[in-house]
Amino acid sequence: MQRGFVRKRGSTWTAYFHVIGADGDRRQISKGGFRTKTEAQHHLVDSLHAVQSDEYVEQSRLSFADYLLERWLPLVESSLRPSTLNSYKSMLKLYVLPSLGAIQLQKLRADDLDQLYARLLKDGRQDGRGGLSPKTVRSLHNMLHKALRDAERKGLVSRNVVSMADPPRRSQSGSSAMRTWTPEQLRVFLAALSGHRLEAAYLLAATTGMRRGEVLGTRWSDLDIQHRRLAVRQTVICLNYKISFGTPKTARGRRLIALDPATMTALVKHLQEQEAERTVLEGGFEDHNLCFAKIDGSPIHPDYFSQLFDRTVARLPIPRIRLHDLRHTHATIGLAAGIPPKVMSDRLGHSTVAFTQDIYMHAIPRLEDEAAEQMADLIFGAPGSQAD
Repeated sequence: MQRGFVRKRGSTWTAYFHVIGADGDRRQISKGGFRTKTEAQHHLVDSLHAVQSDEYVEQSRLSFADYLLERWLPLVESSLRPSTLNSYKSMLKLYVLPSLGAIQLQKLRADDLDQLYARLLKDGRQDGRGGLSPKTVRSLHNMLHKALRDAERKGLVSRNVVSMADPPRRSQSGSSAMRTWTPEQLRVFLAALSGHRLEAAYLLAATTGMRRGEVLGTRWSDLDIQHRRLAVRQTVICLNYKISFGTPKTARGRRLIALDPATMTALVKHLQEQEAERTVLEGGFEDHNLCFAKIDGSPIHPDYFSQLFDRTVARLPIPRIRLHDLRHTHATIGLAAGIPPKVMSDRLGHSTVAFTQDIYMHAIPRLEDEAAEQMADLIFGAPGSQAD
């Protein structure tokens, strides 16, 4: 059984006890500065209880910043995608370290995090144009939760204080920024791109709901022209404005998508045009087997793809939406037309059907109305029907 003692040193009291380190050595721990013997005894009892419960954590002056940058990030770097690692570094540099970095890791409180989240929601944007979105703050919270979970596992802290903080609720982060087009508005956009060398790329994004990086990373080898199927296996990634290739983040992201005849026809036409460009360039073509590339075959920068979208939309008599909202438009049009959520979830590469329903069902209230009417018909009988 663990034992300890207290003793007076000068005008204050000190508590002493022993712990067994990770190396198996027994060493004495002391904590002084207590004004009374009773205070020292209370600390001793609490410490001995923690030692007996394997919950004792040795005191450390390690700062939150030093832990995150010098211990945690190097630990998880090999398991993260380059884009995720870059995102983590940016969030820490911009939002966490300026206000919380100097705090000792063991003295970090849930209240510190609550205040950080509130401040970021109010005025966290670097351009001075207001606060961060609840979704962004939740992502920050999730990252810090992983970091402190590892700190707890390594015995650097006694508990993960991030789990006691209160990030924005998921319902707040919903899709308040989501804007979608009607089928008629989508046709106006697609018509405006008729004849552009990237017409087929935007058509593919609109008719499949593929992400920007997935569209730009598609290779001709991923396309089954005969069966009108496209395998999502590669993505284009942008880090510090440099382009690289990666794979979808999850197993469900690596998926097979059915293509409609019009989209397939547009892709075949685009292939023919690309082959003509390649013939003109002769040996100057940079072959990555990409469906959508610059004239010399090199990858298209994702930012250019988004900017071309924005410039096109700006001159049309339709609502301004983001490129990513083409994905939302695909989902809402499909669900409103009666496509089962499971099918739509598979096309989009979502982790679960529940996630698809949570994101999009609010955007198509007509489905709720129809469900209510169908239930009423079942209970009370359809209007005009005769009871037996």
